[in-house]
Amino acid sequence: MKTSIIENGIKTNKYESINGLFGEYGGMYVPPVLEGKLLNLAAFFEQTKSQPDFEEEYIHYLKTFVGRPSPLYYARNLSEIAGSKIYLKREDLNHTGSHKINNCIGQILLAKRMGATEIVAETGAGQHGVATATAAALFGMKCKIFMGATDAARQKMNVSRIEMLGAELVLTNEGRATLKDAVDAALGYYIENPDVYYLLGSQVGPHPYPTMVGYFQRVIGKEAKQQFLEAEGRLPDHLFACVGGGSNSIGLFADFLYDEAVAIHGAEGGGEGAVFGKTAATLSMGKPGVFQGTFSYALSDENGDVYPTYSIAAGLDYPGISPQHALLKDTGRADYHLVTDAEAIEAYKLLSKSEGIIPAIESSHAVALALQMLKGKENQISIINLSGRGDKDVERKLL
Repeated sequence: MKTSIIENGIKTNKYESINGLFGEYGGMYVPPVLEGKLLNLAAFFEQTKSQPDFEEEYIHYLKTFVGRPSPLYYARNLSEIAGSKIYLKREDLNHTGSHKINNCIGQILLAKRMGATEIVAETGAGQHGVATATAAALFGMKCKIFMGATDAARQKMNVSRIEMLGAELVLTNEGRATLKDAVDAALGYYIENPDVYYLLGSQVGPHPYPTMVGYFQRVIGKEAKQQFLEAEGRLPDHLFACVGGGSNSIGLFADFLYDEAVAIHGAEGGGEGAVFGKTAATLSMGKPGVFQGTFSYALSDENGDVYPTYSIAAGLDYPGISPQHALLKDTGRADYHLVTDAEAIEAYKLLSKSEGIIPAIESSHAVALALQMLKGKENQISIINLSGRGDKDVERKLL
Protein backbone atom coordinates (compact mmCIF):
# COMPACT_ATOMS: atom_id res chain seq x y z
CA MET A 1 0.00 0.00 0.00
CA LYS A 2 1.33 3.43 -0.93
CA THR A 3 1.17 5.46 2.27
CA SER A 4 2.92 8.68 1.41
CA ILE A 5 3.86 11.04 -1.42
CA ILE A 6 6.45 13.74 -1.91
CA GLU A 7 5.18 17.33 -2.08
CA ASN A 8 7.82 20.03 -2.54
CA GLY A 9 10.43 17.62 -1.25
CA ILE A 10 8.47 16.84 1.95
CA LYS A 11 7.04 13.39 2.69
CA THR A 12 3.36 13.55 3.65
CA ASN A 13 0.53 11.20 4.62
CA LYS A 14 -2.10 13.83 3.97
CA TYR A 15 -5.08 11.47 3.71
CA GLU A 16 -4.18 9.19 6.60
CA SER A 17 -4.07 8.99 10.36
CA ILE A 18 -1.37 10.81 12.29
CA ASN A 19 -1.55 10.07 16.02
CA GLY A 20 -5.22 9.15 15.71
CA LEU A 21 -6.23 12.21 13.68
CA PHE A 22 -7.23 12.46 10.03
CA GLY A 23 -6.60 16.15 9.60
CA GLU A 24 -8.81 17.66 12.31
CA TYR A 25 -11.05 14.59 12.50
CA GLY A 26 -10.85 11.54 14.73
CA GLY A 27 -9.44 11.48 18.23
CA MET A 28 -10.59 9.80 21.43
CA TYR A 29 -13.66 11.22 23.21
CA VAL A 30 -14.42 8.58 25.81
CA PRO A 31 -14.94 8.21 29.59
CA PRO A 32 -11.72 7.95 31.64
CA VAL A 33 -12.45 4.26 32.31
CA LEU A 34 -11.85 3.56 28.61
CA GLU A 35 -9.10 6.02 27.78
CA GLY A 36 -6.23 4.00 29.23
CA LYS A 37 -7.52 0.78 27.66
CA LEU A 38 -7.77 2.39 24.22
CA LEU A 39 -4.33 3.95 24.51
CA ASN A 40 -2.93 0.52 25.36
CA LEU A 41 -4.77 -0.98 22.38
CA ALA A 42 -3.39 1.73 20.08
CA ALA A 43 0.16 1.09 21.27
CA PHE A 44 -0.22 -2.68 20.97
CA PHE A 45 -1.63 -2.37 17.45
CA GLU A 46 1.24 -0.15 16.30
CA GLN A 47 3.80 -2.54 17.79
CA THR A 48 2.15 -5.67 16.42
CA LYS A 49 1.01 -4.79 12.91
CA SER A 50 4.53 -4.64 11.51
CA GLN A 51 5.75 -7.84 13.11
CA PRO A 52 6.39 -10.41 10.35
CA ASP A 53 4.78 -13.29 12.23
CA PHE A 54 1.56 -11.28 12.78
CA GLU A 55 1.36 -10.28 9.12
CA GLU A 56 2.05 -13.87 8.06
CA GLU A 57 -0.68 -15.21 10.34
CA TYR A 58 -3.16 -12.60 9.11
CA ILE A 59 -2.42 -13.35 5.45
CA HIS A 60 -2.61 -17.09 6.15
CA TYR A 61 -6.18 -16.83 7.43
CA LEU A 62 -7.20 -14.43 4.66
CA LYS A 63 -6.06 -16.97 2.08
CA THR A 64 -7.08 -20.27 3.66
CA PHE A 65 -10.15 -19.29 5.70
CA VAL A 66 -11.60 -16.17 4.08
CA GLY A 67 -10.78 -17.24 0.52
CA ARG A 68 -8.79 -14.22 -0.65
CA PRO A 69 -7.98 -12.80 -3.05
CA SER A 70 -11.55 -12.01 -4.04
CA PRO A 71 -12.02 -11.79 -7.82
CA LEU A 72 -12.19 -8.61 -9.86
CA TYR A 73 -14.97 -9.47 -12.29
CA TYR A 74 -15.67 -7.73 -15.60
CA ALA A 75 -19.44 -7.22 -15.56
CA ARG A 76 -20.04 -7.36 -19.30
CA ASN A 77 -23.84 -7.19 -19.21
CA LEU A 78 -23.94 -4.37 -16.67
CA SER A 79 -21.33 -2.52 -18.73
CA GLU A 80 -23.52 -2.74 -21.83
CA ILE A 81 -26.46 -1.33 -19.89
CA ALA A 82 -24.37 1.49 -18.45
CA GLY A 83 -22.56 2.26 -21.70
CA SER A 84 -19.29 2.22 -19.76
CA LYS A 85 -16.90 -0.55 -18.76
CA ILE A 86 -17.42 -1.78 -15.17
CA TYR A 87 -15.57 -4.24 -12.96
CA LEU A 88 -16.94 -5.58 -9.68
CA LYS A 89 -14.65 -6.27 -6.73
CA ARG A 90 -16.32 -9.41 -5.41
CA GLU A 91 -16.20 -9.05 -1.61
CA ASP A 92 -19.54 -10.88 -1.62
CA LEU A 93 -17.58 -14.08 -2.33
CA ASN A 94 -15.62 -13.93 0.93
CA HIS A 95 -16.42 -16.46 3.64
CA THR A 96 -19.47 -15.10 5.56
CA GLY A 97 -20.51 -13.08 2.49
CA SER A 98 -19.01 -9.62 2.89
CA HIS A 99 -15.91 -7.51 3.49
CA LYS A 100 -16.46 -7.57 7.26
CA ILE A 101 -14.45 -10.76 7.78
CA ASN A 102 -11.20 -9.00 6.71
CA ASN A 103 -11.29 -6.74 9.75
CA CYS A 104 -12.63 -9.42 12.10
CA ILE A 105 -9.72 -11.76 11.41
CA GLY A 106 -7.20 -8.97 11.92
CA GLN A 107 -8.71 -7.71 15.16
CA ILE A 108 -9.32 -11.13 16.68
CA LEU A 109 -5.67 -12.01 16.09
CA LEU A 110 -4.81 -8.85 18.04
CA ALA A 111 -7.28 -9.83 20.77
CA LYS A 112 -5.75 -13.31 21.00
CA ARG A 113 -2.26 -11.86 21.40
CA MET A 114 -3.55 -9.53 24.10
CA GLY A 115 -4.93 -12.49 26.04
CA ALA A 116 -8.63 -11.66 25.57
CA THR A 117 -11.15 -14.43 26.18
CA GLU A 118 -14.41 -12.58 25.39
CA ILE A 119 -15.33 -10.60 22.28
CA VAL A 120 -18.10 -8.02 22.07
CA ALA A 121 -19.36 -6.37 18.88
CA GLU A 122 -22.24 -4.42 17.36
CA THR A 123 -24.02 -5.18 14.10
CA GLY A 124 -26.55 -3.50 11.82
CA ALA A 125 -27.16 -5.56 8.70
CA GLY A 126 -25.83 -8.57 10.60
CA GLN A 127 -22.79 -9.11 8.39
CA HIS A 128 -20.34 -7.87 11.01
CA GLY A 129 -22.14 -9.89 13.65
CA VAL A 130 -21.82 -13.02 11.55
CA ALA A 131 -18.15 -12.33 10.77
CA THR A 132 -17.32 -11.64 14.44
CA ALA A 133 -19.17 -14.76 15.61
CA THR A 134 -17.33 -16.74 12.93
CA ALA A 135 -13.92 -15.48 14.03
CA ALA A 136 -14.76 -16.07 17.69
CA ALA A 137 -15.79 -19.65 16.93
CA LEU A 138 -12.58 -20.18 14.96
CA PHE A 139 -10.45 -19.17 17.95
CA GLY A 140 -12.66 -20.57 20.69
CA MET A 141 -13.62 -17.26 22.27
CA LYS A 142 -16.83 -16.26 24.05
CA CYS A 143 -18.77 -13.79 21.91
CA LYS A 144 -21.61 -11.32 22.54
CA ILE A 145 -23.26 -9.45 19.65
CA PHE A 146 -25.47 -6.37 20.18
CA MET A 147 -28.12 -5.65 17.55
CA GLY A 148 -31.07 -3.29 17.28
CA ALA A 149 -34.45 -5.01 17.36
CA THR A 150 -35.50 -3.22 14.16
CA ASP A 151 -32.45 -4.52 12.32
CA ALA A 152 -32.95 -8.03 13.73
CA ALA A 153 -36.47 -8.08 12.30
CA ARG A 154 -35.30 -7.11 8.80
CA GLN A 155 -32.16 -9.32 8.83
CA LYS A 156 -33.59 -12.57 10.20
CA MET A 157 -31.22 -14.83 8.28
CA ASN A 158 -28.16 -13.23 9.84
CA VAL A 159 -29.73 -13.44 13.30
CA SER A 160 -30.01 -17.20 12.80
CA ARG A 161 -26.43 -17.42 11.54
CA ILE A 162 -25.08 -15.52 14.57
CA GLU A 163 -26.86 -17.87 16.93
CA MET A 164 -25.83 -20.95 14.95
CA LEU A 165 -22.19 -19.89 15.34
CA GLY A 166 -22.53 -19.96 19.11
CA ALA A 167 -22.56 -16.24 19.88
CA GLU A 168 -24.97 -14.64 22.33
CA LEU A 169 -27.25 -12.17 20.56
CA VAL A 170 -28.40 -9.22 22.67
CA LEU A 171 -31.21 -7.10 21.20
CA THR A 172 -31.77 -3.47 22.11
CA ASN A 173 -35.04 -1.57 21.75
CA GLU A 174 -33.53 1.83 22.54
CA GLY A 175 -34.06 4.69 20.07
CA ARG A 176 -34.99 3.36 16.65
CA ALA A 177 -33.33 0.04 17.54
CA THR A 178 -30.87 0.27 14.65
CA LEU A 179 -27.08 0.38 14.28
CA LYS A 180 -26.52 3.54 16.35
CA ASP A 181 -28.37 1.97 19.25
CA ALA A 182 -26.45 -1.29 18.90
CA VAL A 183 -23.17 0.66 19.11
CA ASP A 184 -24.43 2.49 22.21
CA ALA A 185 -25.35 -0.82 23.85
CA ALA A 186 -22.03 -2.46 22.96
CA LEU A 187 -20.05 0.54 24.24
CA GLY A 188 -22.06 0.45 27.45
CA TYR A 189 -21.20 -3.20 27.97
CA TYR A 190 -17.55 -2.48 27.18
CA ILE A 191 -17.44 0.30 29.79
CA GLU A 192 -18.94 -2.03 32.41
CA ASN A 193 -16.69 -4.93 31.41
CA PRO A 194 -13.33 -3.41 30.44
CA ASP A 195 -11.61 -6.82 30.30
CA VAL A 196 -13.49 -7.81 27.14
CA TYR A 197 -12.19 -6.98 23.66
CA TYR A 198 -14.51 -4.70 21.67
CA LEU A 199 -14.27 -5.70 18.00
CA LEU A 200 -15.75 -2.64 16.31
CA GLY A 201 -16.86 -3.36 12.77
CA SER A 202 -16.78 -0.08 10.88
CA GLN A 203 -14.31 2.77 10.50
CA VAL A 204 -15.94 4.81 13.26
CA GLY A 205 -15.59 5.31 16.99
CA PRO A 206 -12.63 6.50 19.05
CA HIS A 207 -8.97 6.07 18.16
CA PRO A 208 -7.50 3.56 17.39
CA TYR A 209 -10.53 1.91 15.73
CA PRO A 210 -10.71 4.03 12.53
CA THR A 211 -6.98 3.45 11.97
CA MET A 212 -7.17 -0.29 12.72
CA VAL A 213 -10.27 -0.97 10.63
CA GLY A 214 -8.82 0.98 7.71
CA TYR A 215 -5.59 -1.00 8.01
CA PHE A 216 -7.30 -4.40 7.95
CA GLN A 217 -9.65 -3.47 5.09
CA ARG A 218 -6.91 -2.04 2.86
CA VAL A 219 -6.47 -5.51 1.36
CA ILE A 220 -9.51 -4.79 -0.85
CA GLY A 221 -7.93 -1.89 -2.73
CA LYS A 222 -4.48 -3.44 -2.73
CA GLU A 223 -5.83 -6.50 -4.54
CA ALA A 224 -8.11 -4.47 -6.80
CA LYS A 225 -5.27 -2.25 -8.03
CA GLN A 226 -3.05 -5.20 -8.89
CA GLN A 227 -5.91 -7.07 -10.56
CA PHE A 228 -6.99 -4.03 -12.57
CA LEU A 229 -3.46 -3.32 -13.76
CA GLU A 230 -3.17 -6.93 -14.89
CA ALA A 231 -6.52 -6.75 -16.73
CA GLU A 232 -6.30 -3.27 -18.27
CA GLY A 233 -2.66 -2.16 -18.02
CA ARG A 234 -3.63 1.11 -16.40
CA LEU A 235 -5.50 2.55 -13.43
CA PRO A 236 -9.31 2.88 -13.35
CA ASP A 237 -11.04 6.17 -14.02
CA HIS A 238 -13.57 5.80 -11.21
CA LEU A 239 -14.11 3.93 -7.95
CA PHE A 240 -17.55 3.44 -6.40
CA ALA A 241 -18.53 2.06 -2.99
CA CYS A 242 -21.40 2.39 -0.54
CA VAL A 243 -20.71 4.38 2.63
CA GLY A 244 -22.35 3.73 5.99
CA GLY A 245 -19.68 3.91 8.66
CA GLY A 246 -17.07 3.69 5.90
CA SER A 247 -15.11 0.44 6.12
CA ASN A 248 -15.73 -1.25 2.77
CA SER A 249 -15.34 2.02 0.90
CA ILE A 250 -12.07 3.02 2.57
CA GLY A 251 -10.91 -0.53 1.94
CA LEU A 252 -11.27 0.02 -1.81
CA PHE A 253 -10.22 3.68 -1.83
CA ALA A 254 -7.09 3.42 0.35
CA ASP A 255 -4.60 2.17 -2.23
CA PHE A 256 -5.75 4.77 -4.79
CA LEU A 257 -5.77 7.89 -2.60
CA TYR A 258 -2.54 9.27 -4.06
CA ASP A 259 -3.47 8.39 -7.64
CA GLU A 260 -5.14 11.76 -8.16
CA ALA A 261 -6.42 10.92 -11.65
CA VAL A 262 -8.67 8.20 -10.17
CA ALA A 263 -12.04 9.73 -9.21
CA ILE A 264 -13.51 8.40 -5.96
CA HIS A 265 -17.25 8.29 -5.28
CA GLY A 266 -19.19 7.22 -2.17
CA ALA A 267 -22.89 6.28 -2.18
CA GLU A 268 -24.74 7.09 1.05
CA GLY A 269 -27.98 5.60 2.31
CA GLY A 270 -30.38 8.34 1.23
CA GLY A 271 -33.55 6.69 2.49
CA GLU A 272 -36.57 8.66 1.32
CA GLY A 273 -34.54 11.69 0.29
CA ALA A 274 -32.84 14.81 1.63
CA VAL A 275 -35.06 15.19 4.69
CA PHE A 276 -33.72 14.93 8.24
CA GLY A 277 -35.26 11.92 9.97
CA LYS A 278 -35.79 10.12 6.67
CA THR A 279 -32.20 9.73 5.49
CA ALA A 280 -28.80 8.42 6.59
CA ALA A 281 -26.70 10.52 4.19
CA THR A 282 -24.24 11.83 6.79
CA LEU A 283 -21.65 13.45 4.54
CA SER A 284 -24.25 14.86 2.18
CA MET A 285 -26.34 16.49 4.93
CA GLY A 286 -24.43 16.39 8.22
CA LYS A 287 -21.92 18.63 9.93
CA PRO A 288 -18.82 18.13 12.10
CA GLY A 289 -19.26 17.21 15.75
CA VAL A 290 -18.40 14.66 18.43
CA PHE A 291 -20.39 11.44 18.18
CA GLN A 292 -19.73 8.02 19.70
CA GLY A 293 -16.17 8.73 20.69
CA THR A 294 -14.84 10.58 17.65
CA PHE A 295 -14.96 13.99 15.95
CA SER A 296 -16.39 13.63 12.46
CA TYR A 297 -19.49 14.48 10.48
CA ALA A 298 -22.83 13.52 12.01
CA LEU A 299 -26.48 14.07 11.22
CA SER A 300 -27.02 16.44 14.12
CA ASP A 301 -28.89 19.64 14.99
CA GLU A 302 -27.49 22.93 16.31
CA ASN A 303 -27.31 21.46 19.83
CA GLY A 304 -25.27 18.46 18.68
CA ASP A 305 -28.16 16.02 19.13
CA VAL A 306 -28.31 13.45 16.34
CA TYR A 307 -31.37 13.15 14.17
CA PRO A 308 -33.10 9.80 13.80
CA THR A 309 -31.93 8.12 10.61
CA TYR A 310 -33.57 5.93 8.03
CA SER A 311 -32.29 3.75 5.19
CA ILE A 312 -33.64 0.55 3.72
CA ALA A 313 -30.08 -0.77 4.17
CA ALA A 314 -29.42 -1.60 7.82
CA GLY A 315 -25.67 -1.38 7.23
CA LEU A 316 -25.98 2.24 6.06
CA ASP A 317 -28.57 3.33 8.64
CA TYR A 318 -26.17 5.26 10.87
CA PRO A 319 -25.88 9.01 11.69
CA GLY A 320 -22.07 9.12 11.93
CA ILE A 321 -19.17 8.51 9.57
CA SER A 322 -15.49 7.60 9.46
CA PRO A 323 -13.18 10.53 10.27
CA GLN A 324 -11.07 9.55 7.26
CA HIS A 325 -14.05 9.97 4.94
CA ALA A 326 -14.71 13.35 6.58
CA LEU A 327 -11.18 14.38 5.60
CA LEU A 328 -11.59 13.05 2.07
CA LYS A 329 -14.79 15.07 1.69
CA ASP A 330 -13.26 18.29 2.99
CA THR A 331 -10.16 17.99 0.81
CA GLY A 332 -12.24 17.12 -2.25
CA ARG A 333 -10.36 13.86 -2.78
CA ALA A 334 -13.66 11.97 -2.76
CA ASP A 335 -17.24 13.01 -3.40
CA TYR A 336 -20.29 11.59 -1.66
CA HIS A 337 -23.84 11.31 -2.99
CA LEU A 338 -27.27 10.57 -1.55
CA VAL A 339 -28.80 7.44 -3.12
CA THR A 340 -32.45 6.79 -2.28
CA ASP A 341 -34.07 3.50 -1.33
CA ALA A 342 -35.92 3.42 -4.65
CA GLU A 343 -32.72 3.90 -6.65
CA ALA A 344 -30.94 1.18 -4.67
CA ILE A 345 -33.80 -1.29 -5.11
CA GLU A 346 -33.76 -0.68 -8.87
CA ALA A 347 -30.02 -1.40 -8.97
CA TYR A 348 -30.52 -4.49 -6.78
CA LYS A 349 -32.99 -5.87 -9.33
CA LEU A 350 -30.88 -4.87 -12.31
CA LEU A 351 -27.65 -6.51 -11.18
CA SER A 352 -29.46 -9.67 -10.11
CA LYS A 353 -31.16 -10.10 -13.47
CA SER A 354 -28.35 -8.87 -15.72
CA GLU A 355 -25.34 -10.58 -14.14
CA GLY A 356 -26.76 -13.40 -12.01
CA ILE A 357 -25.30 -11.71 -8.91
CA ILE A 358 -27.66 -10.80 -6.06
CA PRO A 359 -25.98 -7.92 -4.19
CA ALA A 360 -26.57 -6.76 -0.65
CA ILE A 361 -28.95 -3.81 -0.62
CA GLU A 362 -26.06 -1.80 0.86
CA SER A 363 -23.84 -2.55 -2.15
CA SER A 364 -26.75 -1.79 -4.47
CA HIS A 365 -26.41 1.88 -3.52
CA ALA A 366 -22.94 1.90 -5.12
CA VAL A 367 -24.28 0.18 -8.25
CA ALA A 368 -27.04 2.77 -8.50
CA LEU A 369 -24.60 5.67 -8.18
CA ALA A 370 -22.30 4.19 -10.81
CA LEU A 371 -25.15 3.80 -13.28
CA GLN A 372 -26.11 7.44 -12.73
CA MET A 373 -22.60 8.84 -13.09
CA LEU A 374 -21.26 6.72 -15.93
CA LYS A 375 -23.79 7.62 -18.61
CA GLY A 376 -22.00 8.73 -21.75
CA LYS A 377 -18.57 7.69 -20.46
CA GLU A 378 -17.98 4.85 -22.89
CA ASN A 379 -14.20 5.28 -22.93
CA GLN A 380 -13.83 5.12 -19.15
CA ILE A 381 -13.42 2.11 -16.87
CA SER A 382 -14.60 1.78 -13.29
CA ILE A 383 -14.55 -0.49 -10.25
CA ILE A 384 -17.58 -0.96 -8.00
CA ASN A 385 -16.95 -2.56 -4.63
CA LEU A 386 -19.58 -5.26 -4.24
CA SER A 387 -19.22 -5.27 -0.47
CA GLY A 388 -21.68 -8.05 0.32
CA ARG A 389 -24.08 -10.61 -1.07
CA GLY A 390 -27.84 -10.25 -0.94
CA ASP A 391 -28.98 -13.54 0.58
CA LYS A 392 -29.92 -11.63 3.72
CA ASP A 393 -32.23 -9.33 1.74
CA VAL A 394 -34.08 -11.83 -0.45
CA GLU A 395 -36.81 -12.58 2.11
CA ARG A 396 -37.56 -8.86 2.39
CA LYS A 397 -39.21 -9.05 -1.04
CA LEU A 398 -37.42 -5.97 -2.37
CA LEU A 399 -38.47 -6.99 -5.87
